[in-house]
Amino acid sequence: MPEHDSRVPGSRRTIEGHGRKGYAVAKKDGEGPKDGEQGKGGAPSPLRRLLRVPGGQGVDLSSYDARATPAGPRDKAAGLAALAQMVERLADLQERLWAASTAGDRRRVLLILQGMDTSGKGGTVKHVIGHFNPAGCRIRGFKAPTAQERAHSFLWRIRRALPEPGEIGIFDRSHYEDVLIARVRELAPHKEIAHRYGKINRFEKSLADDGVTVVKCFLHISYDQQRRRLLQRLDNPDKHWKVSPDDIDDRQLWPAYQKAYEIALERCSTPEAPWFLVPADRKWYRNWAISTLLLEHLETLAPQYPKADFDVAEARQRLLTET
Repeated sequence: MPEHDSRVPGSRRTIEGHGRKGYAVAKKDGEGPKDGEQGKGGAPSPLRRLLRVPGGQGVDLSSYDARATPAGPRDKAAGLAALAQMVERLADLQERLWAASTAGDRRRVLLILQGMDTSGKGGTVKHVIGHFNPAGCRIRGFKAPTAQERAHSFLWRIRRALPEPGEIGIFDRSHYEDVLIARVRELAPHKEIAHRYGKINRFEKSLADDGVTVVKCFLHISYDQQRRRLLQRLDNPDKHWKVSPDDIDDRQLWPAYQKAYEIALERCSTPEAPWFLVPADRKWYRNWAISTLLLEHLETLAPQYPKADFDVAEARQRLLTET
């Protein structure tokens, strides 16, 4: 691997600005504010503003510190405590979302997780989505398409896995594989891949128009941290099932994958479905950040319990007077 390639050696800069210049708020490595970043009027800035990737601007992933903790708690202990405090509110909002669907509310949430191997897609499902009622979740992982799936448009299998009204859907990988792996491995003509970005944007807009809140998180892990995590898996026989020789081979293609992600982030971060770039070297921050993003989106939806469509007093009286 070329040592001079700025995309490889885990550049840990955090630079003020957006797009080409990194996170919206500059932070020293590992440093977090005492009370959250301050927005207008002294109020904490929503994390979705700080981590959002501005669409249409060039993205340089080497400018983003994968160990950064934008607006996060001071350390791991504080992060775990903050996450624990969110659990009850997240569960309440999920129940309200599900309850509202019984009265015809079509709104639902789709969390899309993308990232290099070991970036924590599975860990997010375990540690973040595990706080929700599984009855209201629809989790789907996407691997190489089957023969049946290859016979259809690349979005065909995605449409079949979408959450129903009231549900929270989680995609471990997604339709973006068809502009990431397909681009790096040259699995489709360049012209076809170029057209897919527009198809993705139109597809995601149609989801938003139908009441789907799309939360797309790119889990940004550094080259060095991925190596450490792969070694940890190789050193633990109980984790060998999670490793493939292809994972090591893909590290030789790191610059190509980074470029593919940069293009996808630039072209597909839209007002209807923006990308959020989540630093993922620190697992505790990754889990806190994605939980916070979900909380902010659910609070914006503000789902309400539906009002009874029957005479509550009369039903109660019947129970009290039954023999």
